[in-house]
Amino acid sequence: MFPDTGNAKPEVEKPNILDQETIEEISGKLSSQFQDQKLMHSVLENDKMTIDLGKVISDSINQGFSFSPDMLFEQLVKDFKLAKQIYGESFLRQMTGYETDYIDDNIRIPEFKKQIKENITRNVEAMKREGLLTKNNAPSEKGIELASLTLCMKELEKLMPRGTLGEKVHTKKSHYGDAYEQRIYRKGDRYRDIALKHSVKTALRRGHTTLEHEDLSVHERRSKGTTYIIYGLDASGSMKGKKLEECKKAGIALAYKAIASRDKVGLLAFGTDIKEEVAPTTDLGLLAKTIMRVRASKETDIKSMVQRALILFPRMEVTKHLIIITDAMPTVGKKPEEETLQAIASARNVGITISLIGIQLTEAAIEFARRITEIGKGRFYITKNIENLDTLMLQEYDAVG
Repeated sequence: MFPDTGNAKPEVEKPNILDQETIEEISGKLSSQFQDQKLMHSVLENDKMTIDLGKVISDSINQGFSFSPDMLFEQLVKDFKLAKQIYGESFLRQMTGYETDYIDDNIRIPEFKKQIKENITRNVEAMKREGLLTKNNAPSEKGIELASLTLCMKELEKLMPRGTLGEKVHTKKSHYGDAYEQRIYRKGDRYRDIALKHSVKTALRRGHTTLEHEDLSVHERRSKGTTYIIYGLDASGSMKGKKLEECKKAGIALAYKAIASRDKVGLLAFGTDIKEEVAPTTDLGLLAKTIMRVRASKETDIKSMVQRALILFPRMEVTKHLIIITDAMPTVGKKPEEETLQAIASARNVGITISLIGIQLTEAAIEFARRITEIGKGRFYITKNIENLDTLMLQEYDAVG
């Protein structure tokens, strides 16, 4: 789809090929969640062109720009350094067919400018023919699905070698959980929970010809009861670009691991108001596509997000946990900080615990975040390295319940 320009020096990226068994496992978990099977197979097979297209669409959403050929070309010619900051090297390379250094060296040459404009227009039209863009140069539903698939697969490729995506075992005792370990039989234990094999071995070791009361042991079980988690994603203007991209990856990691462990995950993306929402669900495809749609804009209203979480969480007696990820203090309301803490207290009063992951926070924001998690009886994390957000998110998930 993208032109071979001859003079260009495209960056060659070796695909990270998963082994066949892992591919089948991931396909089984995702294939029923996404509608376009052709896209699914292309991404699973690490088709570089398809993955590059997904990344281009993702970049446009995270950075907040459209695929207008005229606007892109005008920005390149007017101020290339600014265009590079706005669009990013990867996006420019894919849309123009040239490395950014090569563009910078030649952008003032009339013939080269003409070639650049032709390449951009050709690529945009090709994406429209593929159904990835609308007539108005915005990502279509198919385009968003491709971007979310690409995000899922690249994030799972990153995390799986670390062994961080195994199933979580809930620690609450339950008659209805899976067998976990053995202990000595006590009065009141159910006979069906007797660990027969372990009890017989104990009797034989003691020289008993029949099972005695003191030989008996039972399975201690751990509950597989569902935990409900809502991911509160700050989508204010300061999160635009790389921050938002890494937060989306963290959300995918949380959703995948929690759903694999039979928990439910919801989403509340907030700025001045709620941008996107999903009630706690086991539908990974729905979560991935909704996360991908999130765009950064305007201010930070944590209070309204917490109040909305109160509605999305079920009323039943289950573990309910809200994870907020943000890079700033609340800015909406007459008394933003006070109103936010009141909302946190209200959530805690109905059994919701609240943790917060802070990104490059100021000293004042750090202190405020600590107050949120103290009232919310959760945990507080802070990071300057945004590429660690997915690891922190999984660490927080493992601490819940």
